[in-house]
Amino acid sequence: MLIGIVGAPNKGKSTLFSAFTEAAVEIADYPFTTISPNRGTTYVTAQCVEKEKGLKCRPKNSRCIGGTRYIPISIIDVAGLVSGAHEGKGRGNQFLNDIASSDAIILVTDASGRTDPSGVPCTSCNPADDVRMVLSEMAEWLASSIRKGMKQIARNQNPGEALATYLSGFKITRQHVDAALKNLNMQIPKEGLSDGDTLSLAAELMRLSKPFIIAANKSDVPGSEANVEKLKAEYGSSEVIACSAAVELALRKARSKGIIRYDDGSDSFEMSSVGASEEQAAVLKTLSGILKRNGGTHVQEILNRVVFGLLDSIVVYPVEDENKWTDSNGNVLPDAILLKKGSTTMDLAMAVHTEIAKKMLYAVDGRTHARLAKNHILKDSDVVKIVSAAK
Repeated sequence: MLIGIVGAPNKGKSTLFSAFTEAAVEIADYPFTTISPNRGTTYVTAQCVEKEKGLKCRPKNSRCIGGTRYIPISIIDVAGLVSGAHEGKGRGNQFLNDIASSDAIILVTDASGRTDPSGVPCTSCNPADDVRMVLSEMAEWLASSIRKGMKQIARNQNPGEALATYLSGFKITRQHVDAALKNLNMQIPKEGLSDGDTLSLAAELMRLSKPFIIAANKSDVPGSEANVEKLKAEYGSSEVIACSAAVELALRKARSKGIIRYDDGSDSFEMSSVGASEEQAAVLKTLSGILKRNGGTHVQEILNRVVFGLLDSIVVYPVEDENKWTDSNGNVLPDAILLKKGSTTMDLAMAVHTEIAKKMLYAVDGRTHARLAKNHILKDSDVVKIVSAAK
């Protein structure tokens, strides 16, 4: 799973990336700070099922802290997009390609309204303009690619299938193509689509294949509330999350130094015995006030909403001993696997190892001990043993 972070310049994308990954990347208030895309690993969180057994889990592919499972996913932060990026302006064309393999998008905008869509400082800009510009550039980018292959696609006996094959590198499937054409009440004629229809199709394909959440960043800045409401009015409350990447990054840095105890997504933190300098204590007091006022930074909520909401994922725990919920070495709940809702036990076997899937016989439910068929639909938090002839 790969999540892309996109947005206009100076919206806080690299700060958000650093908060997600706790990695040091270049952050500055000028366009194109990010030249090469930043790639890293971050974590979505889910309640671990360890309490059901009354045992402490021993994860191998993830982490578990205080009963919360931290499951790794990949994330990429690309350069700020400007108007005309699909034509190569601002290096945008190159970096639009970097998000081609993304499964979903976090679209970062400046909720404070203090930067325009080009990243230039202003006093009262509308962050919705940032969103419109970025979505337009992404649609134009995909449309330009479709136009290059339109003649060949349109001449195919099954143009929908040909288009899906042509766009497979963008993680666009036949299902995406069929749904887009149906939603637009459109067919691809032998002479190909007009430029306008191609752009409409590209926009719909982007919407279906690259679903997005709007991260209304810098929401700790006074006056940002009105801009957040503007975004929600235009794009829907469920599509917009007010957040503060800078506050989250500061808290995670303080935690890494042992100054505070802080759980990702919490609306408070505790001072540790390490002690803080007078200056650090003053900053932390300010951050504490922001957390209480805003109910947290909502940075972790963004990731969880993308993975479990937009991408409709569930968490499944494969085990080798269905009674003790352990692997062959006695590790309790060693792995937490993210799967698409509606996935089967065979899909789980494939996620564990292709050889195990090839020789899979059946599965066993870790709670009921019932035998499960290969096509059994899994549920969130299932604990499952895969029985396979593979060694």
